[in-house]
Amino acid sequence: MDQRLHFITFATADLDRARTFYKDGLGWDPLMDVPAEIIFFQVAPGLVLGLFDAEKFDQDLAAGTKTDGVSGVTLSHNVDSEDEVTSTIAKLAALGATVLKPAQAGAFGGIFHGHVQDPNGIVWEIAHNPGWHIDDDGTVVFG
Repeated sequence: MDQRLHFITFATADLDRARTFYKDGLGWDPLMDVPAEIIFFQVAPGLVLGLFDAEKFDQDLAAGTKTDGVSGVTLSHNVDSEDEVTSTIAKLAALGATVLKPAQAGAFGGIFHGHVQDPNGIVWEIAHNPGWHIDDDGTVVFG
């Protein structure tokens, strides 16, 4: 199997609230939006974030499967400065996200970051990490 992902999909308890947060609040353009079912956002070359109505998500998995939300996962959004970490967290909070960890120096990896939880429970890390960059071909380079 090739080392790559194409979709990251989360069960979403309130799809309309998720749509409002990502589309109207963040200004993200949906790649596809199927009302009462799923909304997809192109988040990188070849990578799509899907927010799937939780009931339909469970139906799609297998008979009798019940999910209880997202746990132990963060989506990370890296920005160009510490000030941008702070302002992005403030913007997300104004859109209805819950601040879990205000912007601050991180305990690991020499980063400056904070965490917010979107209205459906997905935890976002907003970070500035001068110790890595993305090459023109999309490869992440550490150090």
